[in-house]
Amino acid sequence: MSDVKILLTEKEMPQKWYNIMADMPNLPKPPLHPATKQPVGPEDLSAIFPMELIKQEVTQERWIEIPDEVREIYRLWRPSPLCRARRLEKALDTPAKIYYKYEGASPAGSHKLNTAVPQAYFNKQEGINRLTTETGAGQWGVALSQACNFFGMECKVYMVKVSYEQKPYRRSMMQIYGSGVVASPSNETEAGRKILAADPESPGSLGIAISEAVEVAAQRDDTNYALGSVLNHVMLHQTVIGQEAKAQMAKAGDYPDIVIACCGGGSNFAGLAFPFVYDKLVQGAKIRLVAAEPSSCPTLTRGQFAYDYGDVAGLTPLLHMYTLGSEFMPPSIHSGGLRYHGDSPLVSQLLHDGIIEATSLDQTAIFKGAVLFARSEGVVPAPESAHAIQCAINEALAAKEAGEARTILFNLSGHGFLDLPSYDKYMAGKMEDYPLPEDILAGALKNLPQI
Repeated sequence: MSDVKILLTEKEMPQKWYNIMADMPNLPKPPLHPATKQPVGPEDLSAIFPMELIKQEVTQERWIEIPDEVREIYRLWRPSPLCRARRLEKALDTPAKIYYKYEGASPAGSHKLNTAVPQAYFNKQEGINRLTTETGAGQWGVALSQACNFFGMECKVYMVKVSYEQKPYRRSMMQIYGSGVVASPSNETEAGRKILAADPESPGSLGIAISEAVEVAAQRDDTNYALGSVLNHVMLHQTVIGQEAKAQMAKAGDYPDIVIACCGGGSNFAGLAFPFVYDKLVQGAKIRLVAAEPSSCPTLTRGQFAYDYGDVAGLTPLLHMYTLGSEFMPPSIHSGGLRYHGDSPLVSQLLHDGIIEATSLDQTAIFKGAVLFARSEGVVPAPESAHAIQCAINEALAAKEAGEARTILFNLSGHGFLDLPSYDKYMAGKMEDYPLPEDILAGALKNLPQI
């Protein structure tokens, strides 16, 4: 029997990030300045981002060298394991082969550290000693807190209120690494105070938390802003996942028919899928690439492909992406990391061009899949990752129905050890689905900026 874990040595870790913009048939439309509605230039972004990240945001070079200092920290957990989910295959009685890349092996418990470390590094190189950010489920906040700690920097995290209350131990982890953590919306910012005045009980959203973090960063010369998803340079940094997975699949003597990852802002989907998109675009590989999202926040499957703000207050550049509207308030589902109204412009463009696919899943279904996975493979997955698991289960059952031995690869983007209150609610039968009503979606989309 072949190995359950397919491992790479530290010497086999990627030395460069892969930039998909070098190979896309159509690039996304440029970001626009929120005030002038004109394409933003480097000077517009330099108030909150270091120049090296701005360069990575716009370059069309295919390969970007990973600095030695970043690779040295990556070695704490990279290369991450690729696992063959044999026990899940048996439970499903499927002829499909199921593999998963396990990013929960990182110190942060998720894939987020892959971009947190280089973002902190490039800021430190340019003399920035303090970063602000937002976090949904808390995984990005933990990752940036760790990264700032590695480089001796301060970190301030605005954590979406519903997750701040649902996931207190992620807050504890951020504080262990020295970060200040505030429930968003807060009274610390103009954006937060405006939201609370309109709705004192607001559960918060990533769009609101981004507004708060950007507002604070723009006010201080020693402070920059770091974003955990959506932007091009974040997608770039995550491609270490897919590069490793390709090498590991080759070691296993296999290649996927289907690549799956959950998708909120797009970073973990891009991280696994983009190196395989290269195979599809450049080498003609016959491969399906599927982004799995919540039915209650169905950005890719029901959103509009248009310019929209990345935040609620309209402080960020307008991005051309699939969006539910920046004023859309997602239900308080337990996959806090996927409660975002927009998506990566790169992911959005690939979907629009028919190169990738998207599907949406109900909350109770993904927890059912998560429990089956935990009982089969032993790992309790994050609710976000459970979207990829349930999608993989659906594809494995479809392979069984068709009598075909398809090969499925998905990204287990993080563990769920700090999501146990959500599992408690599911096990007690108290979890509900929140399919998005058409009238609420239409109401959120009618206020899109007129460009």
